[in-house]
Order: sequence, then C-alpha cells, then structure tokens
Amino acid sequence: MTAEVRTEVRTVRAGELDRYADGIREVYARAFAAPPWNEDPATADAYAERLARDALRPGFTAAVATAGGTVTGFATAWITPEVFPADRSYGQVAEALGAGRTRSWLCGALEVNELAVAPEAHGAGVGAALLHTVTEAAPEGRCWLLTSVRAEAALRLYERTGWRRIGAPVPGAAALVVLLGGVLSIRVGQAAASGAVHRKALERPHRGAIRAFRQRREVPCQASRTRP
Repeated sequence: MTAEVRTEVRTVRAGELDRYADGIREVYARAFAAPPWNEDPATADAYAERLARDALRPGFTAAVATAGGTVTGFATAWITPEVFPADRSYGQVAEALGAGRTRSWLCGALEVNELAVAPEAHGAGVGAALLHTVTEAAPEGRCWLLTSVRAEAALRLYERTGWRRIGAPVPGAAALVVLLGGVLSIRVGQAAASGAVHRKALERPHRGAIRAFRQRREVPCQASRTRP
C-alpha cells in the first residue's frame, strides 16, 4: 500500500523564494495553460522574472504548498500603495470603483496577485489553504483581488470562502471583476443587508467587523484552482 503524501502550506518570505522558484514556474505553466487563461507555457519564464521584481514590493508575502517536496501550489500578495497605481489593470479598477471606494477599500490593503494549484492537486483544499495563509497578515484584515468573470472555478472558491464580488465591471477585454476579502467583505455585506448608502460601505472596518472576520477564518474551507 502506498502511503498518502501529506500536503503542507507555509508562508514564504521574499528571501526564501529561490528555494521554490523551479516548482512555482512549473505550477504556473501547467495551471494557466488551461481555460480561461490559455497561456503559452513559455510565459512561465517571464512570470519567474516578474516574481523576482514583485518580491521587492512593500509588504510582499507568499504561500507555497508542497507534497513530498514537490511544489503543488502557490500564492503571492503585497500591500497596495496608499497612492493607487495606474499601471497594469489598476487604472481600469479605479475607473470601475471610483476614487472613494478605491481609496477606502483598496489602498493600504493586501492585494492577492497570483494563486495557482497544480492540476493533480485540485479538489484537495489546497487553493483555500493557500488563500488563507497568504492573507493571514492582511492589514486590519483588509484584502482584495482581481479575477476574470470567465474563471468560474475561481469565483466559486472565492465566494465559498467568504469573498464578495463587487458588481461594478472592470473595463477591458479581460472581463475582470474585483473581489473583497476579510473585513471588507463583511463590512460591504452588512451595508448591503441593511440597505445602507455607499457612504457607509466606504468606511474603514470597525472592531466588530474585524472580530467577525477573525471568527470566520477559524472555519476550514475547501478549494478549487483559481487565479486572481
């Protein structure tokens, strides 16, 4: 009988990334070759170079899943600057949310950039474990991400683990959507349930929302492969 290989998920700091670089590159190539991303596996080399630059961003953190010494998934995140960027997809996000919500929800929050799980590790809770680990130290429990509306498995994972999709569509052909996690999800959900105006939803989270977020995180979640 073959012994079951245990999957371990741990936080990885920037200085430790080299140890996992080959495995991360392999997972990226295999995970994002599938729909809706349909990326050429060769783009994994470009991602490895970008990851080295991303690791220099303020507040950078990563989580890596391994089984028997092999990388089976990873997630990366960093703190969104207080002055919201305009490059990459940031400009479209700001256009979709408006200045007030962008500043209140996203600036200074933890931004999940990538999350990928190797195909053979799907359905084992790896994605949810990576998401939990990489967002564990989010400032005031505030975190957010982007994914495609075409990434149905990704959206199911996020919504199952308590993230809230924002209805404002992000302009552009990529069909992106903003999701809020942690206390932001709770706060916006409470505002929607009470019929509160946008101004209430824009407020920074109060202690009650932070306490509810911490209690929610204690509940284990199942996962599927996703990409923010």
